[in-house]
Amino acid sequence: MTDEVWKRPEIESPCVRVCVVHPAERICVGCYRSVDEIAGWSRMSPEDRRRIMAELPARAPRLSQRRGGRAARRAID
Repeated sequence: MTDEVWKRPEIESPCVRVCVVHPAERICVGCYRSVDEIAGWSRMSPEDRRRIMAELPARAPRLSQRRGGRAARRAID
């Protein structure tokens, strides 16, 4: 597989090749884009891409809050 798709002459993609969608937040845990943003990225205008890129850092905290697992059970006990 070549990396040509990653080297196109347009605004860079925030993709870090960790493509896993968080089940509750519905955003990629690698790049923080929504599924719709990922699917439409190649068809977006440079302005729309820049706007989304500017929003991504604020989305990261949405994935840092754990709501389950052992730690959550211990807090209830």
